Amino acid sequence: MIGYLRTFRDYLKDRSLRFVGALMSLNDPQWGRRPGGNQGPPDLDELWRNFNKKLDGLFGRRGGGNGEGPSGPGAKRIGGGAGLLAGLIFAVWLASGFYIVNEGQRGVVLRFGKYLETTMPGPRWHLPYPVETAEIVNLAQVRTVEIGYRNNVKSKVLKESLMLTDDENIIDVQFAVQYVLKSPNDYLFKNRGPDDAVLQAAETAIREVVGKSSMDFVLYEGRAEVAARAQKLTQEILDRYETGINISKVTMQNAQPPEQVQAAFDDAVKAGQDRERQKNEGQAYANDVIPKARGMAARLVQEAEGYRQRVIEQAEGDANRFRQVVAEYNKAPQVTRDRLYIDAMQQILGSTSKVLVDQKGGSNLLYLPLDKLMQMTGGASADAVAKPAETAPAPESTARTRDAFRSRDREQR
Repeated sequence: MIGYLRTFRDYLKDRSLRFVGALMSLNDPQWGRRPGGNQGPPDLDELWRNFNKKLDGLFGRRGGGNGEGPSGPGAKRIGGGAGLLAGLIFAVWLASGFYIVNEGQRGVVLRFGKYLETTMPGPRWHLPYPVETAEIVNLAQVRTVEIGYRNNVKSKVLKESLMLTDDENIIDVQFAVQYVLKSPNDYLFKNRGPDDAVLQAAETAIREVVGKSSMDFVLYEGRAEVAARAQKLTQEILDRYETGINISKVTMQNAQPPEQVQAAFDDAVKAGQDRERQKNEGQAYANDVIPKARGMAARLVQEAEGYRQRVIEQAEGDANRFRQVVAEYNKAPQVTRDRLYIDAMQQILGSTSKVLVDQKGGSNLLYLPLDKLMQMTGGASADAVAKPAETAPAPESTARTRDAFRSRDREQR
């Protein structure tokens, strides 16, 4: 046993002398050079004595001689060097407790593995290891978990992506979940693997949402709604587990039928698109025809209503005029009959080229300027053609005249 200790002592001495020699070589340019140009290995004993002298000078002690006897490397000098080394080591150990917390991060200090405090951004210090340790948690970093694929949508993980819908169809869905940390204490201490918990909770939530939806809803019109419902359900699960994680966004990367039935599904989708196109064309034709038919029907109704109103107004006007004529006739029957007769004859003879001469009240010599009468008749005809509204008698007026003549004839009888 003593032999082993002596061997170990000699080994330590040799290693320490070599270390001191290396330090001396950095400060002494003539290290290893002897007078006369003979270069050889340094004297280790001499290096050890020089090292002890420097330590004595550092601590204020003076010694002489060749390093032996009272001024040699005694226990006190060795103890002083060890104390200096221990002080340096202690200072380095204390300095190892400094750490910096950047913006958007939090420092979690542990004392013998137990939570002590949470530090804010800035330079901080804690008791060095193994008494205390500090964990830096980045709260601003956006982390991503991929479900159904890895790094690329084409690199599918069928175990995660294949899901069953409510109408008993299988679809291939890939999701990306982005999250940040909201509680560093819960993230570090409440769960063993919080990132794996996010993956499992998100997959569970998505399978539940897809399982309650139809295939067409997930593939087409309900993508955004499925992602929103999955995000809400995932957050509820993570809050129940106290993971200290906040889900910021859930994005559906891809959703399609399995590759084995992709061709048949494409045919079904094409047939559905053709059906929708034909329905849209029929609806467009109906939107074009129905308003026209309704407009025509409304126009006919309005025309019929206008005709009815016109007939009613005309009948009421004729009735009022007849009542006025009857009232005047009762006052002076003869005058009224003569007036009606004259008006009727004026209307009848005003549009003919015949000339009537009363021979009873005239003489035998009668000069008729037939040429003038014909010219006047021709001029009247031209005016009648130019202004038919002024010269042509209205059918209603002619009818009334005929009724007046008939009533007069009945009275004379």
